[in-house]
Formats: sequence, C-alpha cells, structure tokens
Amino acid sequence: MTDRFPACLPITLAYEGGYVDHPKDPGGATNLGVTIGTLSGWLGRPASKAEVKALTLKAVEPIYRKYYWDAANCGRYLPGADLCVFDASVNSGVSRGKGWAAQVKAGADARAFVAQFCDIRLGFLKRLGTWSTFGKGWSRRVADIRAKATTMALAWMGVTGSAAKVTLLLEADRSEGKANRDATAAGTGSASVAVSPVAADGATSWGVIAILAVVVLGAVAFLVIRSRNRRDEATAFRQEAANV
Repeated sequence: MTDRFPACLPITLAYEGGYVDHPKDPGGATNLGVTIGTLSGWLGRPASKAEVKALTLKAVEPIYRKYYWDAANCGRYLPGADLCVFDASVNSGVSRGKGWAAQVKAGADARAFVAQFCDIRLGFLKRLGTWSTFGKGWSRRVADIRAKATTMALAWMGVTGSAAKVTLLLEADRSEGKANRDATAAGTGSASVAVSPVAADGATSWGVIAILAVVVLGAVAFLVIRSRNRRDEATAFRQEAANV
C-alpha cells in the first residue's frame, strides 16, 4: 500500500496549532502538537520551552512518523481508518489510539471502522475531567476527522465525486436528525423535573424529588452534549461534501 503518512499528517497538524502552554493541559508546553516531554524523548535529553517554541514543520515530521504513525502501526490500516488511529494517537496517546482500534468490531470495513472508532474516541473524551475546558474543540476535531476519514474510506471503496458528495450529505442529514431527537428528549426531560412525585399519604416527597431531579438533569445534560456533538458531525460532513 502507498505510504499514506504524507496525506494524513497535514490533517492532524491543522488541529495542533502553534505554541501553547495551557495550565490545564497535562502535556505542558506544546508546539505543532509536540509536547515538551515528546521533544525531550526525541532529543535524548530534557528539552526547554524555548526549544519547543522554536519547532518547525520540517523538524516535527520525523517525530510524528516515529512516535505516532509507526508506533501505532497506522500503515496497517485501510485509508480513513489510518487517519483515525493516527490523529487519536497524537491527541490522546498511542496506547489509547491502538486500544480504541482494538475495540472496533472485527470485520468492519474502512467506513464502519471510522464510525465505530470515532464513537469510542469521543465517548472517552467526554468522560475526562477536562471536557468542560477542551470539549468543544475535541468534539469538532473528532467530527472533522470522522468526515475526512469517511471520504478516504469511500474513495478506497471506489465511491468518489458526486456519489461521495451525496453519501456525505446523507451522513450529515442523519447526524442532524439524531441531534434533533436528542434535543427534543432533553427538553422533555427538563420539563419532567417540575413534576413532583406524591407520597402514599398525599404529601410531596421532597427527598424523592431531589433524587429524581439529579437523575433527570444528568440525563438531560448527557443528551444536550450528545446533541451538540452530532451537530458538529453534521457540520463537518457538509463541509467535507462541499470540498469533494
């Protein structure tokens, strides 16, 4: 199979951006997606923040190939699937990227792999304590990877041009429909919190109300977040269809 690292690297690098040193990011100082820890390992000595800040695209390319593409065995996956595993390995670590790939059901074709993998990845990210800080960006990133990887998988399957465009738009409509259903369910759940259960003696059981409110509001929050995630998917698929 043709080396697809050059096709996947620019897509992932587009999300990584320039130099950042966010206090809530456990990776510390990072530039072009390369953390100070990763650079230290590459150099064989402790790297400085100044060295991280000075990184260039040419300098990070071999780092990405060795520490992520090769380490996660991305070359063994079909087009689209390789992008998913590579981007996840860069964003969340090679062990997680490989682990999520192992969770995809055996026999899944490239397109099915993309859908399952992205669901697993997003599910993990939403459970992180830093979701409130980075969640919106992560959701858009996974949605965009899902759309771009789907295009790659379709091309591998021989679906290109107008046929691919139609398929991507159908995916967008499907995601939008799911988002609308989640939003409706969330609204129904919010309204139900106002309903007060009544004890056997006719008195309102405030303890039960409190418990039910916590459960219902938790479910509502889940649905609201999932609705937003699915709208991100719909947007990503439509943008990808426009580029086909």
